[in-house]
Amino acid sequence: MHIHPLITKTQDLADLCERLAKHDFVCVDTEFMRENTYYPLLCLIQIGNEEEAAAVDPLADGIDLTPLLDLMCENEEVLKIFHAGGQDVEIIYNLTGKTPHPIFDTQIAMMAISQSEQIGYANLVESWLNKTIDKGARFTDWSRRPLTERQIEYAIGDVTYLAKIFPKILKKLIKTDRGHWLNAEMEKLADPSNYANDLDVAWQRIRSPGRNPAVLGRLKALAAWRETEAQDKDIPRGRIIRDETLADLASHPPKKQADLAKVRGLSNAWKENDIGRRLMKVLTNAEPMDKDEMPDKPKRGAPLGKEGALVADLLKLLLKIRSREIDVASRLLTRSDELEALAAGVRKLPVLEGWRFEVFGKDALDLVEGKLAFAVEKGRLKMTHIDEAKAEEAEAAGAE
Repeated sequence: MHIHPLITKTQDLADLCERLAKHDFVCVDTEFMRENTYYPLLCLIQIGNEEEAAAVDPLADGIDLTPLLDLMCENEEVLKIFHAGGQDVEIIYNLTGKTPHPIFDTQIAMMAISQSEQIGYANLVESWLNKTIDKGARFTDWSRRPLTERQIEYAIGDVTYLAKIFPKILKKLIKTDRGHWLNAEMEKLADPSNYANDLDVAWQRIRSPGRNPAVLGRLKALAAWRETEAQDKDIPRGRIIRDETLADLASHPPKKQADLAKVRGLSNAWKENDIGRRLMKVLTNAEPMDKDEMPDKPKRGAPLGKEGALVADLLKLLLKIRSREIDVASRLLTRSDELEALAAGVRKLPVLEGWRFEVFGKDALDLVEGKLAFAVEKGRLKMTHIDEAKAEEAEAAGAE
């Protein structure tokens, strides 16, 4: 594989992207900083395939990232490979308003061919290539220039190894016929709505202080205001006001700006500064939350009852057995809350549809309906279909 020097010129980037666009897939990774900013600061982009790879400096003077962004978001012929790519996709969305497509995430793919829930990149490389990654450059300041050779070498490794691993994962997915299991998961990763910054729903990130429409209306208004303030200043939203303080202000709004000095989490300066005035204006103009926006009532107690809870526990045991048998991450099949809903009598669930039903849901439903039992055979716990067991017993009795 040919490793290019650090790309700092638009023409060099355009030439690289033109070549990469002729291949079936391209591996992508980014290095960024977000500790002190609202938006992640993109510091480095690594891109490559099985033949060549390079690191691109987005902070280089005069460089235009359009060739790379077009390859990511406009070219439907090239598959974009990431590992745990949520934040990488977010960065590309912030730059373009679009997401890479089509997309493939090796961390998600590993759930379909192993019991790994969220395998890290270093473990992925060790598992497939038997190589150990030097993590020494992982937590360096990627915004500083010049970048060291060690930093660049470490960063490019994130795509060179991925280019070798992806075909192996793909081969196993084809062999096990599990590629279609991942279609919905990959589309979900590429869904632009996951990355859109909708001010109207910013309040949902904060633990709701009850279900009072007036309180929630203030919380919604305050949360949207905080997002705007943080964006304008390009600082993390928590640097404006922490979540707990925001919820407290929504529940116990001060009557005048001078009272802000008494609010835990705000400095004395808020009683007379401009940001304090803007906050008070938001509180004054906030309207009660509309009925259709109100959050669902929280479930109290154990909705399943004692027997239902036992059935849910059996379903979770069944999930462990099936995940081990077919070597798949249980989270890809279903979640605990879904199993509890199944035990409670709900039948419109993802686990009872499509491939999930064939692989696990059918047996889960049989267990709930008394058609499946657990048995121990040679020291191992296994599932037994009651009707099949009775038929085998009858056949054995007839043979005697």
